[in-house]
Amino acid sequence: MTQGLNDAKKFFAIILAGGSGTRFWPLSRETCPKQMLQIVGEDTLLRQTIKRIQDFVPPKNIWIVTTEDKAEDIRFHLDPLGPVAKEIQFISEPLGRNTAPAIGLSAVCLRQLSPESVMMVMPSDHAIPDREKFLGDLRLAIQGATEDYLVTFGIRPTRPETGYGYIKVKKHLKKELSGILKVDRFLEKPDIQRAKTFLSKEGYFWNSGIFVWKTSKLLSELQIHLPQLFKILKEIKSFITLSNGHNAAMAQRLKDLYSSLEPISIDYGVMERSKDVWMVPATFQWSDLGSWAALDEIVERDHAGNILRGNAVDIESQNSIIFSGKRLVATIGLKDMVVVDTPDATLVTPKERTQEVRRIVETLKQGGREEHLIHRTVERPWGSYTVLEKGEGYKIKRVVLKPKARLSLQRHRRRSEHWVVVAGAAKVTRENEVYQVHTNQSTFIPINTKHRLENPGEELLQIIEVQSGEYLEEDDIERFEDDYGRSPQ
Repeated sequence: MTQGLNDAKKFFAIILAGGSGTRFWPLSRETCPKQMLQIVGEDTLLRQTIKRIQDFVPPKNIWIVTTEDKAEDIRFHLDPLGPVAKEIQFISEPLGRNTAPAIGLSAVCLRQLSPESVMMVMPSDHAIPDREKFLGDLRLAIQGATEDYLVTFGIRPTRPETGYGYIKVKKHLKKELSGILKVDRFLEKPDIQRAKTFLSKEGYFWNSGIFVWKTSKLLSELQIHLPQLFKILKEIKSFITLSNGHNAAMAQRLKDLYSSLEPISIDYGVMERSKDVWMVPATFQWSDLGSWAALDEIVERDHAGNILRGNAVDIESQNSIIFSGKRLVATIGLKDMVVVDTPDATLVTPKERTQEVRRIVETLKQGGREEHLIHRTVERPWGSYTVLEKGEGYKIKRVVLKPKARLSLQRHRRRSEHWVVVAGAAKVTRENEVYQVHTNQSTFIPINTKHRLENPGEELLQIIEVQSGEYLEEDDIERFEDDYGRSPQ
């Protein structure tokens, strides 16, 4: 176990997890954004972020900031962490308004709980393989924060990158604070020529988007540089409730206030304007995984420069990335290409254009397509379901329940369901009836009927579900009881 901090109770890790899942499409979706994917390493990026910090601060001092529509899925996503997951706190934004409102919201909550607190703010979707070096640099940043500075981390450039913002530090300092450098200015994402210039000179770093500061210091900077945001946050803070979201009576007022906020990043709103910004030159390896091409920085490649994942077979390709699932993907003679295959979508693009993947997502949205929103297989706390086929008035799913798991007691107002058990034995509640359905048997759930599906056994239960009706979307669920704390839809 890594040694934590002295007086650890006042140190808090704020993890930003509101991403919408565009840059790693088709693997990422709105309901399964990048931070919830296992792209590098042995776990998802979000769970890696928590593991990186969980022995450094108490688990109850780890706060995840996300939007209300993602909070429930993220809670379930953390279950594999065990008891730690139950202690992690959530702050749910009514809607995403960029990083300054998200961080400001966590700061006003934190100030009420711990006036002397120090915030360590980090994205949930960065790849940082060397935990010990990261924590060593974090301790250095905390020293600067306790001196009332806003501290960030700079990454030494390894190439003329145009997808990152840059930090320029002052060259000739009369005084350095234990190796922390004074920031001269922040620079926007450059064109290729400026990026080459930055790479050739000393004193330029990539902006990592990781920050450390006293909560009180951040709030005073918000009051100076973003006074309207600060004013609205003061109004909001009186009815924020941690862990379980907002007081129901105040939810609409909070949404109205939050909707009025200008979407603005903490970099532009505060860091670029403050005179008290210092930087730790990072010793740890880092990537923000901003596109598929970024895997080259963090994933080991074969002798031809390729990255092959999943059921992929390649002949004589070079410097290419091929991600596949169960379906075989075969490639021949590719050069500097990216191929990503999922059950319902396949991406093929030159590496140099991977930043444009978000244009595909926008096109799908405009066309009313579902492929940007959700995967065919959807994980749930009780198991998973896979959409096998759908058409006018029907949908066919494969539903898998974990041992001893059960769905909520629910009903659907616009569809009926026919269940066929293909493995295991099901316990079915249908209104006042409770009965068993075994392998090769079936049962029918009429429209507007209270029902529940349960797996009483020690093995997986698998059923084929055929839905029929005029409306077959997932929001046609009225819940009466639920083991996982989900509210009625």
